[in-house]
Amino acid sequence: MVISSTRKTRRGAVAVIAGAFLASGLVPASSAGAAPATKADPDTAALAGALTKQEVAWGECSFPSVAPATEAALKKVKGLACATVQVPRDWHDPRDGNTIGVRVSKTATAYPGTGRQGIALVNPGGPGGEGLPWGAAMAMRSPVLASQYDFVGFDPRGVGLSTPLTCSYTVPDSTDQNVISRAKAEGCLKNPLTKFITTEQTAYDMDFIRVLLGEKKISYIGYSYGTWLGTWYATTFPGKAHRFLLDSSTDASRSTLEKTWDLQPRSRDRQFQDALLPYMARNDAEYKAGTDPFEIRRDWEEAGGTREFAGMLNAAWFIIPAMYDTRQYPSAASMVAALIKKPATAGTDAEKLEQVVAEALTTPGLTDANKAFLAKGKKNALEAIAKKNSVERKASYQGGAEVETWDAAFEAIRCQDGQWNQNLRYWNYWQADLTVNAPFIAPIMAQSGAPLCAFWPTANAKPAPDQRTFPKLLVAQAELDAATPYEGGIATANGLPGAKMISVDNEGSHGIFPYNTDCVDDPIVAYFQTGLTPNEKFTGCQGLPLPGEDTTVEVGGNLGHNGKIKIKMLTPQVRKANEIVRELLEGAVTPEAGEKGMPASS
Repeated sequence: MVISSTRKTRRGAVAVIAGAFLASGLVPASSAGAAPATKADPDTAALAGALTKQEVAWGECSFPSVAPATEAALKKVKGLACATVQVPRDWHDPRDGNTIGVRVSKTATAYPGTGRQGIALVNPGGPGGEGLPWGAAMAMRSPVLASQYDFVGFDPRGVGLSTPLTCSYTVPDSTDQNVISRAKAEGCLKNPLTKFITTEQTAYDMDFIRVLLGEKKISYIGYSYGTWLGTWYATTFPGKAHRFLLDSSTDASRSTLEKTWDLQPRSRDRQFQDALLPYMARNDAEYKAGTDPFEIRRDWEEAGGTREFAGMLNAAWFIIPAMYDTRQYPSAASMVAALIKKPATAGTDAEKLEQVVAEALTTPGLTDANKAFLAKGKKNALEAIAKKNSVERKASYQGGAEVETWDAAFEAIRCQDGQWNQNLRYWNYWQADLTVNAPFIAPIMAQSGAPLCAFWPTANAKPAPDQRTFPKLLVAQAELDAATPYEGGIATANGLPGAKMISVDNEGSHGIFPYNTDCVDDPIVAYFQTGLTPNEKFTGCQGLPLPGEDTTVEVGGNLGHNGKIKIKMLTPQVRKANEIVRELLEGAVTPEAGEKGMPASS
């Protein structure tokens, strides 16, 4: 049955913007002759040896990745302190003498006494998201839970203020993106640190943080990739897992992250057609793009869609970011409408972008937050243009070989957590399928060629949970989440023993809790307080209205009586939109694909 929600004021959704070793040998073997026994949790205190007795120098925190005003607010959280702890570089060989630093933040908000539930670690996703501010942020976002938990944030190994992973490679004399990607992967694998930047190693770091803080167990809130990390920890250390929330889940039923990224381009097409364009059509007074979402789509495609560089910029830096937080739908809608009107008819790419953004800013009703979003998108897009121009200049340069350096944690983690398909014919077919079934995002994906993981060999894979020991946990998932699609959340809920799922119908934001409706938040808070999960496998909740609207509009699929949303990746609306694109492309000479230099859509 659908549980109605009591709507409150919406709080911000997470805007952040996807297996390691199988039989690791780190888990002590069961005693000989013991009858069916479960494996004991690895003993990180014993593995770390002398590092367990290190003196942790807690001091003032600095959060370079957040705005100054936000940093000032976070620093007011009770008991906030930060330190860099030393961990083994390789938990498979912790006594080899090599260590790396992991930057950790802790709070002291929990009331002392029997009501205190311990610590709760937080990860914002990525992979490679900087989690250091998130202990204090969760204390502010959920003061009820903060009264019982001391939240802990940390920058995972390879990221932020922890020991970073940077890689270098010699840029090949080729414009073939697959050739460039292969060189990039091979160059990164030459870095001695690279092979140790994995989710498995980070899971051990998490448990060692528990040891250093003197806690028996940890609780955890993970968003996006953080759900993958949380599942890995709960599988490896089930006896140390207290309460775990997987919010906006990857497909954690798999042994690699490939399936999560395989779904992502299609889910972005789905949200664009099923939610954003209908929102524009319902609010034609503001956007003046028409009252039929299919006609808006036709106009968008006739203006070049994402097959032209301007449309790629629009999608990459204004539309897709709004899919992470639907409070920014007015920003994305204003940019779609502005590009359809085509105010930019001459000038450089940068000058055209300035004209489109200026047109978007004339949209009635934009909030200060919407305007700030557009300003940030313009900054990012201008940087992408500069990068494209730089690439073109380098392509015409006939001098010596050039070496490029890049932050590699994102690719190292997702590629090394399990082997991706390395058959380039498969990825060519995959791209051809996107061209037909996801034509909004396909031209952007085509710029990157096969994923970098297609050139990155690994023997790692995420271990399967033990049915007898895996802890009961909660999954929270939005119907139209474009980054970690609903299908992945369903697979996770069905694949993890005892997992229960909270589905949010007609919602597209990435990162749900706290959502500030009773239906979504109450069972999560109750679970963290008592350990009790809902009686049913799925709990169905209604999403909040979009900006400027008083009621929630039914889009996408339907919420079934059992709390599970019935939706297809190729919904009827998406199929119809794809037919429109196909007809346009068959009836006209297609514009050239956008120039090189666009960022990968990941």
